[in-house]
Amino acid sequence: MQHKIELVARAIHQAEHQELAWDSEPLDRKDRFREYARNAINLLNEDIGVLLLALEESTPGKRMSEPRAAA
Repeated sequence: MQHKIELVARAIHQAEHQELAWDSEPLDRKDRFREYARNAINLLNEDIGVLLLALEESTPGKRMSEPRAAA
């Protein structure tokens, strides 16, 4: 569950603070984003799977598949 919370917290942070790196944020700010993430996960419940899959695929270091050409 912690991994899910961390992924969602980082995504929320990036959406709000694109110019600031997650690693440079103080611990109290990271904890606030983790709380936002917990709330989002609880609200989405079963629908969180799709979001987490997308977040994991976009995590740095993971290679995404080649985009498909439009038909």
